[in-house]
Formats: sequence, structure tokens, C-alpha cells
Amino acid sequence: MKKQLLILSLVLFSNLLFAQAPIAKGESQLNAGVGLSSWGVPLYVGLDYGVHEDITIGGELSYRSYNDKYANVNYDHSVIGISGNGNYHFNRVLELPSEWDFYAGLNLGFYIWNSPNGYEGSHSSGLGLGAQIGGRYFFSDNVGVNLEFGGGNAFSGGKLGVTFRL
Repeated sequence: MKKQLLILSLVLFSNLLFAQAPIAKGESQLNAGVGLSSWGVPLYVGLDYGVHEDITIGGELSYRSYNDKYANVNYDHSVIGISGNGNYHFNRVLELPSEWDFYAGLNLGFYIWNSPNGYEGSHSSGLGLGAQIGGRYFFSDNVGVNLEFGGGNAFSGGKLGVTFRL
């Protein structure tokens, strides 16, 4: 009986130890939340896919609207972003506890600025190349919170959201 209890305890402990690490090769996770930007408050949703035990690739959609005053006239704008990213996860190298996920990477996206007719300001659609650094804390095997900071593109600033393992 003691031997069976010991084996069961080791199996449960090993599942707890490895279940919350960064997503494994072939697994995916869904991220959603709000961002920080000088052009309104963006909402985003993204999907990450594990291609290596320390590397993920992903895609993201974002939307924001904001008001801009130009030549004493208020204009309403919106920005739609479509981007891809790649991240390296440092958990194994830094020997972080399994609840944490620390990563950094690059992203490339296309941003579509929608401005009203007659607006002569400087915003335009185009490609954006950026970098990000972030972390996640998992409350359970499948649910966590994320915080990310980045720059170099239309999503510059940061993001705060939730992560769901699929």
C-alpha cells in the first residue's frame, strides 16, 4: 500500500511540476486583454503555438478607437492590427517555478488606420516591426494572467490580459 501511495504521489507531483510550464511543442494557448497606447485603448486576442520546448509562434488581432484633435477639429479614428510574433521562453534556462512564464521576442504586423475624410493628420496604414518582453502567471493548469511591454509598432506600450491553455 505504501508503495502504491508513493507512486501515486510522484505521478501527481510530476504533473503539477510540469503542467504549468510554457506551452509544449504542439500545444496552443489563447490570449486576450487590453493594451496601453498613445492611440486609444486597444483590445486584442491572440493565439500562441509551441514549435519547440522554449519557442512559440503566434498571431494576434487588435482593435482600438480614439479621438484626435487636428486643426481645432475633433476626428474619430480606429486602428485594426494583424500581426505575427515569435517568442523565446526563458523558464528552463532561468529555472523558474512552473507557475511563471517569462519570454521575449519580435513581432511583425500590418496596421490599418481608418480616419474620416478630410483628416490631414499624419497617421497611415503600414507595416510595424516591434519587440516585446513579457510574463505570465498561471493560477491553474489552464488559466493565467499576462503582462507584456513592447515598442516599435502601433501596439507600443504594453498589454494586460488573460491566457487560456487549449
